[in-house]
Parts: sequence; structure tokens; C-alpha cells
Amino acid sequence: MIETSLHRNPFAILGATTRDGRARIIQLTEERSLSLSEETLRKAQTELTNPRTRLAAELGWLPGVSPNKAQQLLADLANALEQTKQVTQLPVLASLNVTSAAFEQMDPNTDAQNIIELISRMAQSLEGLAISDLIRDINEDRAVAGFPEIKTTDQVEAELDERKRHYRATIKQALDHQPPKTLVQIMTSLVGAATNEGDRHAPAFIDDLVDSYALEAQDFLQKEGDNISSLLLAVREGAASGEGAIKGVLDQIEAVVRNWDMVAQPIQLSAKARGIRHEPSEELAYAIRKLAIDLFNSHDLQDSSKRLMDLVHERFSELPEVLERVEEDRETLVELLEDRRQTDADRKQWEADIKYQSELGIFSKKQLSISVGGASFGNQHFPLETITRLRWGGIRHSVNGIPTGTSLTVAFGDQNSEAVVELRNKEVFAAVTEKLWLAVGWQIMRRIADALKRGSELRLGDALLRDDGIVLMRHKFFGSAEAVPCTWADVQVWSADGSLCIGSTRDKRARIALSYIEFPNTHIFEALIRAAFKRPGLKRLSELF
Repeated sequence: MIETSLHRNPFAILGATTRDGRARIIQLTEERSLSLSEETLRKAQTELTNPRTRLAAELGWLPGVSPNKAQQLLADLANALEQTKQVTQLPVLASLNVTSAAFEQMDPNTDAQNIIELISRMAQSLEGLAISDLIRDINEDRAVAGFPEIKTTDQVEAELDERKRHYRATIKQALDHQPPKTLVQIMTSLVGAATNEGDRHAPAFIDDLVDSYALEAQDFLQKEGDNISSLLLAVREGAASGEGAIKGVLDQIEAVVRNWDMVAQPIQLSAKARGIRHEPSEELAYAIRKLAIDLFNSHDLQDSSKRLMDLVHERFSELPEVLERVEEDRETLVELLEDRRQTDADRKQWEADIKYQSELGIFSKKQLSISVGGASFGNQHFPLETITRLRWGGIRHSVNGIPTGTSLTVAFGDQNSEAVVELRNKEVFAAVTEKLWLAVGWQIMRRIADALKRGSELRLGDALLRDDGIVLMRHKFFGSAEAVPCTWADVQVWSADGSLCIGSTRDKRARIALSYIEFPNTHIFEALIRAAFKRPGLKRLSELF
């Protein structure tokens, strides 16, 4: 025998209508004395004749439905699904009570989409239920039956809240009979449709269902969250061994996170729609994000980092703050990877551009070579990072005014020694100086600028080079020389007699001359100062970098 809350309602037990008065209710009680227990009948009679308890029975029944129709509805609940397709023709509260009763004895094999439609319909009906209309309908029946009218909304609102709790309980009971995956699917589809995937508020009834679901899912999410935390730790511990060492753990993380997120999805969508945070989801998403950043920054594991970023983006898109931050992270990661690819390409091109090798000398040959491994001449070798000085230049020779050729010199070395290469071939000289400039020229210039920025002073002959200018010496025929501090706005440079000349624009006697061929890094000092002159308003050489 089918029995639902509708069948247990006092009106159904006695076969009464909402318009029957006390006398008729007592008569119906006596008529059923042979078929039902005295306790059941007396309880039903009391609930309908006592104004304080009658309201619960009225709200749990089929207000606005004729007696014959009510009896037919009870009979048709044997086929709950078919019956609920016709409840839209009933008054709102009657429709809700019939649908709720259908959930109470619903077949566990009922199609998930039908369940979603029924719950959505109930939620929308509750949103449109006007208490004033409900009170009016109840009072009309009470006036006929001879019971006191309802004067305020407080009692109705309280009983209606109890009705909503009853609806949630019956739906939860029906859902609990579904397989876990089907239950999650129903809740996800239900909340997704009600909120337009988190973009609008759901009916309050849907929010209440989600809150109940969240309580049920809490233990599962906690357990799986702990599992994910352990896997994240395992990745950190294995990251130093490279991509291959952590691939299997990343596979596990993806599987567990997908499982975790599948259950959390309805909660996330509801939280997004309500403008609140689902802290467990945020904490998990940020933990994975942090690991992705650390893998990239600390271990250069580009593939694993991107894989985790993509996982967060895919699985936590319902969290607005997380999604915004991860999208920025992904864009930054793509830019960094592109920059790195470009840097790698530039590095390879640079390595090709600086490469040079030649044997020099007529009788005693020495090999000159320049590569990423360093610069060598004969048995002298200097790794590129150790080279701190370069110099080169040429001296023209003549006999009795007749040119006899030019001797060319290139020298490179560290703070302790240098290799000196003497040449005659201008093409070789041009090639060697070009390769050395590409290999270490800019590197030395950057070191000089960094030293100046730190406050160091570099001596150039009898002058002092500073970040904000140069201290030149004014030479006199008699007496000692005087120091003349100059800002870069007061300086000019030119070349004369194989030397770089630096002078004050305000004092022609304040100047120095540095031989290109003899003074280390003269070419580099010149390039640094001339580059500064191309930047109007520049006050410090270090501002170039």
C-alpha cells in the first residue's frame, strides 16, 4: 500500500475537505471508526478542529482542490512520475505537495533529467508563492467551515518554512537512493541551470538544497583534499630529479582533483552565484597554483608547471578570483616561455656569431680562437666571464716618409694577465675585434656601469670616472694640476692621434687622452659615454641599463 505524507494528512485520513466544519469532521471520524484505530482518528480530528494545529494540516494538504480531484490525486500517486507531469494545473501549494509526495515513493531508476525538472519546478513554484494569496485561500475555506480566520502572516510563514524543510528532506531521501555519480550529476545540472553556470542567483530553495549537499560532501572533500596535499608534497620532493620523476604523481593529482572537483562543482557554482567563497576550493586551487609557480621558478620544469596551471584553470573556473589570477599566471607563463624560447634562439645565434678560429704567424704559428668556452691565443686561455679588459689599435709605420705598413694589436685578458695578438692583416684584425666585442664587450661595459652605480670610482689616467660625471685635471705650466669635476652635461669626447679625448666644455685645459692601443677598455669607455650622450637629460651612466 502506497503511503506518503499526503496519505498521512488528517484530511486524507478522515476523507474531509478544507470546507468541512466541526460537525462534519466529527461525523467522518465516527464513520471511519471500524477501519482505523481510535488513536489515529482522534489525532486527526484534533488536528483539524484545533485552529492552532489546523494550519499545518491545511498547508500540507491540497488547498483549492475539489474533494473528488483530491481523491483522484491520491490514487494516481501510484504512478508518481506521470502524476507530477499534471501538477502544473493545480494551485501552487497543492502542486508542491503532490510533487513532494511523488518524491517520497519515487523509483530509484527514475531518469535523472526528470528529477532535475521536478526539483526546478518546485523551486520556481516556491519563488512565486505569495503568502497573501495563500492566506486568502485558506480564509475563504475557513469562512465556509466556520473556523477563525488567520489575521497575521507570522504563523503562516513559520509553517511554510516547515513545509520547505519537509520538501528538502523528501528530495534528499530520493537522491540518496541514486548512485553517487548520478546524485552529483543531478546536483551539478540543477545548480548550473538555476544559476546559468554561476552567473545569476538561484531560487532560495536550490540554495538550501546545495547547503544540505555541502554538509553531506564535507567529509569526502576533506579526505580527498588531504590526499591531494600529500601528492603535492610528493611532487615538491621529487621536483629536483626532473620532469620524468614527477610525471606519475602529476597523473594521480589530475585524477584526484577531477574527482574532488566533480563533487564540489555544485557548491562552487552556488557560491559563485551568491557572491560568496568556497574556501576549501580556493585553498586547494591556490596550493596547486603555488606548486606550479615553484616548479617553474625553482626547478625550471616548464611542462609540469603549465600542466598544473591548466588543471587549475580547467577545474576551478567557477572561482572568480582564482580564475582571474590563474589566467594572469598562464599568460605570464606563456610570455616567459616565449621569451625563453627567444632567449635560447638569441643565445644560439650569439654563440654562432662570436665563434672564430685562425692560425696566426709565419714561422711560429699560434692558434687564436673565440667561442662560448672562452678566448685563447697560443697557450693562454681566458673563460669569457673572466675577461675584464680589451684593447686594440694600429700604428702606421714609414721610412723617410714612405708608408711601410700598419702594425695592428689586439689584447684581451683578466686582472692578472693578458694575451697580446700582433697582426698585419686588416681583415683578420676587423674580424677578431668584432668577435671580441660581441663576446665580452657588452659584458665589460655592464660591469663598469654596475660598479659606478654602487658608488665606485674608476681611474682613467689621471682622471676619475664616476656615475654622475668625471673629474678631469687642469694642467698648468707652473704649479700643481687642479681637479675639475664635470657632469656629463659639461663633457665632450673626440678622437685624436690614436687616443680617446675627454674634455670639459667649460675649460679647454681640463682634459685627458687615453690611447686606444695601450689603455685597457678605452673603446668600451668611449661607447659607454657616447651612448649616454644619445640620451638627452641622462645624469648617470648606469641609467643606460
